[in-house]
Amino acid sequence: MSEEQAALVRYRLGEAKETLEEARLLARESRWRRALNRVYCAMFYATLALLAVRQLASPRHSGVIALFHREFVRPGLFAREWASYLDIAFYLRNRSDYQNFVTPDTEAERLSQQFLTQQNE
Repeated sequence: MSEEQAALVRYRLGEAKETLEEARLLARESRWRRALNRVYCAMFYATLALLAVRQLASPRHSGVIALFHREFVRPGLFAREWASYLDIAFYLRNRSDYQNFVTPDTEAERLSQQFLTQQNE
């Protein structure tokens, strides 16, 4: 891995860590819409770091997720169960952030709590 590539991986992982801490702070205040957004973004940044190891990228979130599935999930390098968290978070975050009159429901709250709890272990 080149130094530039390694620097990008470190940068993306730093973003993921910082964003995950933001999610924790928001969850403590039961601000589920923003916590869900931050949980998804933390997952997304970590996925970008993983793709950077293989020098892969996409300008679209859906493209990043598709690359992740193609390169890491389908070959069995990453558990499908964990990959489903990214898929669900992407769906819920899009619904919550971009559709009118939608507030995070109990599924979004549960996902945020479950993901944040597992990150503490």
